[in-house]
Formats: sequence, structure tokens, C-alpha cells
Amino acid sequence: MSSPRLHERHCRMTFSLGIVGAGQFSGQFAKLFLAHPGVGDVHVTDLLPERAEQLAAAEGLSGTFPSYEAMLESKAVDAVAVFTQRWTHGPLVLQGLNAGKHVYSAVPMAISREEIAAIIEAVRATGLTYMMGETSQYNPATVHARDQIADGAFGRLFYAEGDYVHDMDLGFYEAYQYSGGENWKATASYPPLLYPTHSVGGVLGAWQTHAVSVSAIGVKDDRGDGVFDQEISQFGNDISNATALFEVAGGGSFRTNEFRRVGYPSHIRESRFRFFGTDASMEQLATVSFWQDKKGVKDITELLEPKPTLAPDDPSLEHIAPALRAAFTSGSAPVHDRSRLPREFDHLHNGHEGSHHFLVDDFVTAVNTRTLPSVNAWVAARYTLPGIVAHESARQGGVRLEIADFGDAPES
Repeated sequence: MSSPRLHERHCRMTFSLGIVGAGQFSGQFAKLFLAHPGVGDVHVTDLLPERAEQLAAAEGLSGTFPSYEAMLESKAVDAVAVFTQRWTHGPLVLQGLNAGKHVYSAVPMAISREEIAAIIEAVRATGLTYMMGETSQYNPATVHARDQIADGAFGRLFYAEGDYVHDMDLGFYEAYQYSGGENWKATASYPPLLYPTHSVGGVLGAWQTHAVSVSAIGVKDDRGDGVFDQEISQFGNDISNATALFEVAGGGSFRTNEFRRVGYPSHIRESRFRFFGTDASMEQLATVSFWQDKKGVKDITELLEPKPTLAPDDPSLEHIAPALRAAFTSGSAPVHDRSRLPREFDHLHNGHEGSHHFLVDDFVTAVNTRTLPSVNAWVAARYTLPGIVAHESARQGGVRLEIADFGDAPES
């Protein structure tokens, strides 16, 4: 027998969703998708069926599917949300689109130019909704910089910086062990520049331009623990820290850092940004943020500071490494405009500096109104491809390489 809550949801304009991958991340989003008034039934599938069953039971989902293929064949599922290992997204997204499903994908979009091109072509051919869930799109610093750029407060913006500084010791070992099984070291060596969207997306999410070329330098790892070992790495990767300098269309540049061995408190803030214009600049560090112009400095720390909505010791986070829990407990910052969000989210957990609520609402709204989401396929390509090309530059000793562009999204 269906519950009154499910009956009420079916009386609204809703779509059904299938979650792909029942790992540490997807459980937090399952709660939000289930609570959104624009979503009806929520199902789940995982390569390990017991994890899918556990998530369905814990969150009160509608049920499980024995495989992704079975989910795609079902008429009971209108859209899928892919939360699998980061190098698997491209093929799974294409499967979903080609099966007639709208697709939400965790980052990154894909790991090759060919996969990106294929996703864009599939979106164009099918007319279905695709969205990449880049958390930096709603990082408070990105939101504030986006607003200030729109108001012309920077003058001419000519340079920006984006860092994703997350040491492997702060939760990543446990995360890869959870997802990778016995051979976790082979995948824990995932190249930092192939996970570029938390840094690139935070810059380009504010600055309406795109990268046209890049030169990158990688630092070979020397820990000697079997991670970032070329002989063990599934990706043949021995780089744990990398820096990329991008040229942008219209003039200017931005620099990003992707660090996995770094003395920095990523549990406080793992992504941080700086923007420099001819009239003003803005800088965000681990615990403080400033707006600066030719007259002086203004402390904007409180404006960009999310207030926690969930305690780190909440039972729902017990399966997540303690060093990673901060990413799932942040609420909204004063700079966030929550007026567009459903009231059902008002007292639900948020995460990654207040981004989760907005990302879920972006996708649900796009599907139900058939409009383009904020991080649509064309935007996702601009957030993802620069890192892929940067990794190739680093492998070639920093040679400057051109970055192809797929253009702007067509008008909906």
C-alpha cells in the first residue's frame, strides 16, 4: 500500500528518479531528491545490491533495481542521478540519455574530450536534460563574485584563482577504500587535474568566459605508500599536486591548484577563490574573506560563511570518514538567496558550503520546466575539459596546449 505522502506527490507535476550508486555521497542527495515536491518516486541501484537495499531502507525510497540496465529499461523511471566513481560518469551518462532518461551527474562530466563531445551531441539529439552537479557553482565566494561581476563592481576582471586543496590524509584514504575494495590503491591515484571542476568551476561559475589554452606543472608524489605509484595506478599516474595557468577568451587568465598532498585544513574549506579586476578584488582563505578596492579593505567573512545545519556526529553520517563530514554539514551563507528553494528544504541538511539544496533544485526545475539548468552540458564541458587538457600539459612538462570549446548552450 502506498503512503499518503507518495499519493500526494503523484498529484503534483513530478518525475521519478533512479539513483545510480549507493555510496557515501548519494545518500545525502537521496534525502533532498525525495523531499523535493517536483520529484515523485525515488529508486536506487548499485553494483553491490546490499548497499542499494540499505540506502532504500534508510531513506524510505520506493525500491531498488538489480542493475543500471534494468533501471534504464523501466518505464517507472524518468531520470537518473549518477553517483558512481569519477572516471565512470561519461559512459553511464550516455547510456542514460540514449535510453530516454534525463541525467544528473556527479563531477566530473567525463575524462576525455570524446566522451564530452558525445554527451553534448546526445543532449542535442534527444532534447533531454543533462546537468553536472558542480558544488562550486554555489560556493558562497563564487555566488558573491558572480553578483559583483554582474554589477560591474570589479571593473574589468582580468585574473582569478581557484584552489581545490584536499589532502589525501583527510578522508580520501577511507573514501577510496570504501569505493575501491581490495584494489583501492589503483584508483586512489586518480589524476588531480582530471577532477578539475571544484577549482575551474568556481572561477568560471562567476566569470562568464572560457579557457582557450593552458600550461600545467605536476609534482610527482614521493610518499611511497603505493598511492600515486605508476606501476599500481589504473591511470598510470604519479602526480599528486598540480598547478595550471589558463588563458581565457576575451583576454585575461586564471590559475588553479589541485593539491592532494598539502598542509592545509581542507575540513574547514577545501575550495577557495580570488578575483582581481581593475577597480576591485576579492580574496577567500580558509577562515577569512575580503573585498578590496583602491580605498581599503572590507571583511566579508560573515557574508560568505555557511551556518551548519547538521552536527558532525549525526547518526546519518556514521558511515562517512570523520575528516569528510564537514562537507555534508554546512548550511547556507547570507549571500545565498534561498527564496527560490522549496520550503521542504528549510530544515534539511545541506552540504559543500550550501550548494546541495541549489543543485537539486536546479535539476528538478530544469526537468519539470524543460529549461536549461545552470550547469548544463555546454557549461559542464567548459568546467571539465580544461582540466583534461591541463593534465596532458603536465605530462608533457608544461607545454602550452589549446583547449577546444563547444560553444554556448542553444537557447531553450
